[in-house]
Amino acid sequence: MRKRFSFIIYLAVAFVALSAIAYFIHYIIFRDIHHIFIYMVGDLAFLPLEVLLVVVIIERLLARREMQAKLEKLNMVVGAFFSELGNHLLQDLIKHFDNRLEISRHLNVTENWTKKDFQKAVDFAHHLKVEVDCRNIDLGRLKAFLEQKQEFLLTLLENPSLLEHDRFTDLLWAVTHLASEWLDYVQHLKSKYPFLFSLVLRTHPFQEQQSPLIT
Repeated sequence: MRKRFSFIIYLAVAFVALSAIAYFIHYIIFRDIHHIFIYMVGDLAFLPLEVLLVVVIIERLLARREMQAKLEKLNMVVGAFFSELGNHLLQDLIKHFDNRLEISRHLNVTENWTKKDFQKAVDFAHHLKVEVDCRNIDLGRLKAFLEQKQEFLLTLLENPSLLEHDRFTDLLWAVTHLASEWLDYVQHLKSKYPFLFSLVLRTHPFQEQQSPLIT
């Protein structure tokens, strides 16, 4: 950090020195100090506006585009998770919930859902109290399934894109909050990939009948 700071100081001194040399050469050739100061003051007057354009506006636009690109890569990772095991877990576990009808009623995504509908469902999922008797779940089969996907989960955790999404990283560690993360993923598909969203509408577990076929 100190080396980098020193480099910036040296670079700044070098640029100031080059500027002074250029002004000195200008004076030696034209002998017009008045002209030099006119342009110097003009350049200094424009400097704050230049900083605003370059540093504030352009840099923020570039940073926003970079963030969007990172989120796009992240959503690809989230999609891989649900395709590989997330959807299976939802499908397998929801049928054992005592309050599955209430959950399905709030999370039954349809084609007409708006951002407001997704937000209401996410709020419900975040405050969801799961009522389930673990004795009804084949825990041995569930454990075997998760062990089978262990390498896949570890591979996802190594993905640098996850640095931008702490909540999904926590999901991979605990394999919890499936519903809320699923809703975020489905909302992304609705806005970016209508074809995949159409498939989700026909196959997601929060409806009475699932079928990948278009009727």
